[in-house]
Amino acid sequence: MLDTHGALIYTMVLASVADQEMNDREIRVMSDMIRLLPVFHGFEFEQLAPTTQACAELLGDVDGIDKALDAIDAALPESLRETAYALACDVVAADGTASQEELRLLEMLRHRIGVGRLEAAAIERGAGARFRRG
Repeated sequence: MLDTHGALIYTMVLASVADQEMNDREIRVMSDMIRLLPVFHGFEFEQLAPTTQACAELLGDVDGIDKALDAIDAALPESLRETAYALACDVVAADGTASQEELRLLEMLRHRIGVGRLEAAAIERGAGARFRRG
């Protein structure tokens, strides 16, 4: 069973691996968010590697994405669902492009955790603005 921090990390990992690769920029963005954002206050950073590894193992299962989304949905309080979606959008936006696989993952996540279409559009727009290059 995931805790809230684990659910948020699983969300970022799913967003990162949706296009079959976790690049350095995405890893850096995830690490920075975990270190800096108030939602991660109290998270023991040394738990990042085991949490990420557990997510990767789950994704290797048959229906791994659905299992991960179910775990995220079960662990996230209502108050952090938009936050989780925003974290995923930031990871997708980190490398400057969003692949079809990443966009599909965001859609699946949005539906599973109950983020409305209007709220999602605003979050996506903000992520794009934050990570836009010149």
